[in-house]
Amino acid sequence: MRPYLVNAPTAGALSTFEVTDRVGATGLARITGGLYLAFIATSVLANVLGNIGLGNAQQIYRAITTTEWSFRLGLVVAFVSAFLFLMAAWGLYVLLRPVNQDLALLFLLLNAVGVAIQCASLLQLVSAMLMVDAGVGLPTFQPAQTEAMALLAVNVYRTGFVAAQLFFGTWLFPLGYLVYKSGLLPRILGVLLILDGVAEMIWFLQAFLLPTYPQIKVPGTVVSLLAEVGLALWLLIKGVKTSAPGIDVPPTPPPAVASSDAPSR
Repeated sequence: MRPYLVNAPTAGALSTFEVTDRVGATGLARITGGLYLAFIATSVLANVLGNIGLGNAQQIYRAITTTEWSFRLGLVVAFVSAFLFLMAAWGLYVLLRPVNQDLALLFLLLNAVGVAIQCASLLQLVSAMLMVDAGVGLPTFQPAQTEAMALLAVNVYRTGFVAAQLFFGTWLFPLGYLVYKSGLLPRILGVLLILDGVAEMIWFLQAFLLPTYPQIKVPGTVVSLLAEVGLALWLLIKGVKTSAPGIDVPPTPPPAVASSDAPSR
């Protein structure tokens, strides 16, 4: 046994269950499901407003130059979407860390790194937007040169977006395993999440190694839809089981008793 764990039960119990003590496990699950659904909805909205996410370089450049206000709004929505994704991951971490804290921390960190890479890549779209802005752009460059540099920035964004999928894929493996083992949620959701992780990794490898064969990732899109929308809807509507065999709840520490040796006043 690691020595630093010997005297930690009281503090661990208080900190681990503080959030669920306030809102309850089912309440936290529904909040998490709402955050996850909001993340999915805002991701779709960002794509609708500015082709941010699934658009190719030409579609994004056209959105910047022809519908600038819509693109700016889509960019804001994309940043909000990333924040919502991180908050949903934190909610899942709080729900599942009693099953295995190390694996729960692992999937939270993987998600956080993916969100950081995605947000950093979105800054390239800000750069492209500024390049083509007549007021703050590149006045000494020819229009063709400005377009080429803006397209380069857009392609750097797309590369960063794909790179983030490495972490958005791998976070699903520990998440799916914990969902499967916890008993809080249907085991089929855990299986689907692991398959979703495989699909994300296929997308990552296809984008870098076989960019001319985008149809390879199409079957995985269906799996992703079933896994992540299914998880979000289940959390929002059904919540989680209040007791599950996969979770060991630490005992509540006894109240402190004043020592009889304390000096009297």
